[in-house]
Order: sequence, then structure tokens, then C-alpha cells
Amino acid sequence: MAGNSQRRGAIRKGSTKKGATVGSGGQRRRGLEGRGATPPAEARTKHPAAKRAAAKAKAAQGRPAGKGGRAPAGRRGDDGPEMVLGRNPVVECLRAGVPATALYVAVGTENDERLTESVKIAADTGISILEVPRTDLDRLSANGLHQGVALQVPPYRYAHPDDLLLRARESGGPALLVALDNISDPRNLGAVVRSVAAFGGQGVLIPQRRSAGVTAVAWRTSAGAAARLPVARATNLTRTLKDWAGRGIRVVGLDAGGTTTLDDFDGTDPTVVVVGSEGKGLSRLVRENCDEILSIPMAGDVESLNASVAAGVVLSEIARQRRR
Repeated sequence: MAGNSQRRGAIRKGSTKKGATVGSGGQRRRGLEGRGATPPAEARTKHPAAKRAAAKAKAAQGRPAGKGGRAPAGRRGDDGPEMVLGRNPVVECLRAGVPATALYVAVGTENDERLTESVKIAADTGISILEVPRTDLDRLSANGLHQGVALQVPPYRYAHPDDLLLRARESGGPALLVALDNISDPRNLGAVVRSVAAFGGQGVLIPQRRSAGVTAVAWRTSAGAAARLPVARATNLTRTLKDWAGRGIRVVGLDAGGTTTLDDFDGTDPTVVVVGSEGKGLSRLVRENCDEILSIPMAGDVESLNASVAAGVVLSEIARQRRR
């Protein structure tokens, strides 16, 4: 019997049966602790959603480069997230409070003040910080100009044109809106949004096609006003302006050849100011559907103003009249 007992003990001692036989003693407790919120699907490089976003950004590389042949700092798909590349653009976006979902930092990237500040702001505001292989960022840039850092910005959520009228009614004063026609520079859009917010306007309307959208550049130029002021997108700008006119909104086009000068303009009525580009001006159909065309008197040989500057001048005068 003793011999059998010894054999059974030997079998138990050398058994390879699965299952824990000794407690961890708390050594693995840290491995079970939470590691923060799970990043969104687009922010996880191995997730299919992130791969689709990367493919859209890579497809954008076929677009024309900016001045000097350099690739634009930000790239975006039509409906996908935008990737802001480069240390200066990224830290400027974070300083301006541009909404972002993830900050990507390439493995082995050399640190500097801009990167340190970017990581700090992202950590303080709850933005996911992900360390990724440099090749992942190379696929998002035309010439590897990401400098080891990228910021993912989700698509802007545009309002409906009717939301702008509702906001105007709830403001308690006459409507003051701005519509943009042929404005393709996002910096102009951002500057207009900033001026509309500064002078008491209720929103900005842009056409869905052939127009600058609310990208990270526009958001940054607005100095945060894009977070407070809605931007609506119209499928057909002319049709929307006609609809607004039928609801008692005066449609005023802004053009250097206008028959009404700003000195003689009464801006106390509910008004939408339609601003065209400096080069193309107002399109024919939009111009034909304006109740009047307004011009800004200027001294000297200056023929026209930048679109955002002209909008700011008119909005300032309207705000002055309404304060009286």
C-alpha cells in the first residue's frame, strides 16, 4: 500500500494537467487594471475602419499640392475623418480646440516642445494618444512630411438650413445670416465664421458642392467660433435663398459693382448677406435672386476686398445700426 501511495504522489507531482495550481500572489493584478477608454475604431490602426480611413487619405494624395509643390498639411475623404499632418499644424489645431479623436506619434520620433505640448493637450482633453509605426504615417502623407505626428479630426456635423432660421428666431432679434458662394478657401470660411459670431449673426450657409468645408484649417482660422456657431450646407444654394426670401429674409448680395452702397444700406431688417469670391464674385443665378446688390465704398485704387474682410466690414456696419 505504501508503494502505491508513493506512485500516486509521484504522478501528481509530475502531472501536466492544465489549470492553476499556485496563486499569483497579486503579481498579475496590475495587468487586470483598466487602461482608459477604448479608442474609436478609426483610431486603432489594425481595425478595418482605420484601414478604410487610411485608404481614403492615401487616395487624396492625387490632388494638387499646395504652394511650392508641397503637399497640404491636412487630408480628408469626402465623408471620412481628416488627418492633420506635421508638428506645427497639429499643435495649432490642439491649441485652437479643434475636436479630435486621436493623436498619432510615430515610434522613435524625436521629441521637441511642439510634440510635448501636443501630447500634453491631448492627454488633458481626453484625446487618445497612439504610438504607431512610422510606415503608418508614411501612407497618409505624400512625401513623408508628417514629422512623426498626426491628428485625426472627425467629419464636421453640418446643420440643416432650417436650423439657422430657428436659431435666428430664438435669438430674439432680426435674423443675420451669411451665405457663401464660390468660396473655396477654408481660411476664408473660418474667418467669416469668426466675424459672424463676433457681430451677433446666427449662422453661415455654404453650398454642398464646389465650396470650402469646415476642415481643421477652417476651424483653426475661426479661433474656436466654429464650436459656437452652426454652419449649414445647402444642396442647392439658390433654392435655399429663395425659400428664405419667402419666409421674410432679405437676400443681399455683396459685389463691388452693386447699386446700393453700404453708406445707404439699412441693415435692421432680417437679412442674409451673400458673399462671393474675390475672383469669380456671385454666380449668375444667385445674383439674380438677390433683392439688392450691395457695394462697399473704398478710397484709392483698391478694386475689391478679400471675401472674409468684405463680409466683416458689412457685418460690423449692420451690428452698429442694430445697436442704435
